Amino acid sequence: MKRSLFVLFLFLLSTAAQAQKAVQIERDSVFIEAQDTVKIKTYAERYDPRKALLYAAILPGLGQIYNKKYWKLPLVYGGFAAIGYGMNLYQDGFKKYKNQLFYNLGNNLSNEADVNPFSGFTTGQLRTIVDRYRRERDFMVILMAGMYILQIVDAHVDAHLKEFDINPNLRVSVEPSLEQNAFIGRSAGMSIVLRF
Repeated sequence: MKRSLFVLFLFLLSTAAQAQKAVQIERDSVFIEAQDTVKIKTYAERYDPRKALLYAAILPGLGQIYNKKYWKLPLVYGGFAAIGYGMNLYQDGFKKYKNQLFYNLGNNLSNEADVNPFSGFTTGQLRTIVDRYRRERDFMVILMAGMYILQIVDAHVDAHLKEFDINPNLRVSVEPSLEQNAFIGRSAGMSIVLRF
């Protein structure tokens, strides 16, 4: 009995010693190089978040192309086009009403109640209109800068999220819930249930 246990012990010891050696096994993109090191090659290695950030900073939408998210291009360029249209609209209105205000000021119509003969607005109204158009144009410039930064951040985060694996067994459902609490009583609502 002792001899068989001793032989079994030696067999297990020799098996464990052989497992300590560096072995490289290629199976489903997993490489075992040493006992403590496991190198996993993933789909994400092709997408560098720094590259996506740099591309998006150089040309808006290029980071989304690098990440192969082509469906985001109309959103990026549509956002820039809409904000550009608003900026142009408020700039044109600013110029138009500023010229009318300067006409009033240049032709001794500087009182707040003096009326511009071309537009029918008073000098006070023209000052208010010019200020509003300038404020809205400046807001559109800020929105344009925000859109530029947003598309850069989107490309960077999207490249980072490429490495996360989605569980194919994930099931999401919305179910009614009823909770009994000693302090607040019974409460009913909806809950999101994740099963994986």
